[in-house]
Amino acid sequence: MQRLAYFIAYPLIFGISILPFPILYFFSDCVYVLVYHIIGYRKKVVRENMKMALPNLTHKEQRKIERQFYHHFCDSFLEMIKTMGMSLDEVCRRFKLTNPEVLQQLEQEGKSVAILTAHYANYEWILGLSKHLTTFVGFGIYKPIKNVYFDRLVRKIRGKLKSELIGIRDVIPTMRKNVREGKHGFYGFVTDQSPMLSSAIHWGKFFGQEVPVQIGGEMLAKKVGLNVVYAKIDKVKRGYYECTFIKVEGDIAAIPNFEITDNYMKLLEQQIIKAPAYYLWTHKRFKHCKKEAESNGCC
Repeated sequence: MQRLAYFIAYPLIFGISILPFPILYFFSDCVYVLVYHIIGYRKKVVRENMKMALPNLTHKEQRKIERQFYHHFCDSFLEMIKTMGMSLDEVCRRFKLTNPEVLQQLEQEGKSVAILTAHYANYEWILGLSKHLTTFVGFGIYKPIKNVYFDRLVRKIRGKLKSELIGIRDVIPTMRKNVREGKHGFYGFVTDQSPMLSSAIHWGKFFGQEVPVQIGGEMLAKKVGLNVVYAKIDKVKRGYYECTFIKVEGDIAAIPNFEITDNYMKLLEQQIIKAPAYYLWTHKRFKHCKKEAESNGCC
């Protein structure tokens, strides 16, 4: 069944990947009508999230942002597929690094780096920044897809950006292996996802709500001895993005636990407030609260 599903879907995926961008975005506008107006994909979740995060906006303002979000959501999904038909140079032309000198500085320091990023703007194309590296390697940490054929395709697409993918369960063994072999790299961590309650260690503030926070990037940085940078990704216009690296200064191991992650979540919150349409509102970011977790004996 996995193979059948893959062979049915692949012609459509390939066809999308070779579309010129103007036609791709026309197709995206059509998909938007289907996803938003007809199917209403996760519309309830999006509205609940916006009510929690943006309570000061009027109903009309929230609906406007909602429509803008679904347009961007469809764009970013098709841009991910389009990567299959793009060269690394074209990705880097559309996803620019504003301060490449930070990458150069980090490479000169000779320590691997944890990149903390979020589901904002186009976080997929950040893997293309490997083009700017000279001695380091880019590593993207992801959750493997159950369908092995689609998982292989995702690896192939992202591999075009000169980055290696690491499954969640293989992160620590890979890091240790790289340390033994003297191999340095940039490890990308998506930090804004909500962890399972059973594995919740730290609770932080996000839009005034106390929620469980992913701390894997920070904790591994301290354990393995990595530098840390925040990746601030902005959408410039349709199909074009900019990434700015913000380096966490000082001795990472000496910084109080969870401070790095909490500071990143604050920066992300500020960015969302400035341009809320580009955040991935379909995630149930506020599905847990600390009182509920304590009553269930999960923390």
